Amino acid sequence: MTLWSDAHIFVYHRFGDSRHPTTSTSKEELVKEFEYFKSNGYEVVSLGTLVEKLKKQEPIPDNWIVLTIDDNYKSFYQNGFEIFKRYNYPFSMFVYVEATQKRYPDYMSWEELKEISSLGSLEYHSYSHPHMTYTDSKKLREDFKKGLKIFKKYLGFMPKYFSYPYGEYSKRVKDISKEFGFEAIINQNMGAVSKKSDIFDLDRSALVGKTNLKYYLKFRYLDAKWIEPKGYPKNDILKTLHVKLNKEANSAGLYISGYGWQKIPVRKNEIKTTLNKKLQKARNRVILSVNNEISTKLLIKDKYGTK
Repeated sequence: MTLWSDAHIFVYHRFGDSRHPTTSTSKEELVKEFEYFKSNGYEVVSLGTLVEKLKKQEPIPDNWIVLTIDDNYKSFYQNGFEIFKRYNYPFSMFVYVEATQKRYPDYMSWEELKEISSLGSLEYHSYSHPHMTYTDSKKLREDFKKGLKIFKKYLGFMPKYFSYPYGEYSKRVKDISKEFGFEAIINQNMGAVSKKSDIFDLDRSALVGKTNLKYYLKFRYLDAKWIEPKGYPKNDILKTLHVKLNKEANSAGLYISGYGWQKIPVRKNEIKTTLNKKLQKARNRVILSVNNEISTKLLIKDKYGTK
């Protein structure tokens, strides 16, 4: 079988929790996905294994899958962990520190987190799970400092990797996050990972609710340099799209949240077109597609700009 994909990072949240169908993966669905990986030549590797390849700028095997879990919900301990153990699939759990520290009932305890670390790594997902683009820089740094201090106190080490709460970030948020020494930062954005991926902006697709696994696996990494837009535009108007591609193409597909797909021309490996689209949400995806290769830009409104 030919694997039409680069490496993929997937994220789960809840497991077998019927109260939250849009963010939960049933046990039956999880087994179905794991069987698909097992039967079709995919290798589930740790996030650390992938990051080490990226650090060395080495080619990423097409059949690699990385599994991550955000928010340390107790449903993973109750319903998901046994299935991961059955398949011996490594994972990275991104810990919402305040939820465990204050013993919120839906979240795992420190003892349970230590128990699951026999198979997976424990990583960082913030202290208070804020909307980071709506949090000023001082409070953002305080949240990191507080959460990381508690994380180390109870788990005995500092996490290597960070994922954004709600998958929301901006250049300001990314720059502040990098101050805390993480070796890699993970977003929540549809795409694939190649050796050219930004180690501090790794694409990760969500496998929650009812998902089409084959749809996500078909995508490859599109080597694209985004010139415009760099971030969320002033006055909510996406005026211009300017992207350089490291491949030949006559046309590309362009997706903008709220507007759907359209076909745009590519000239001399470059896309430069006027859009003048008013963004309809605070969080928007702009996706470029050439055949089955994609590159995605998240445009999220930052209340505090670049300060």
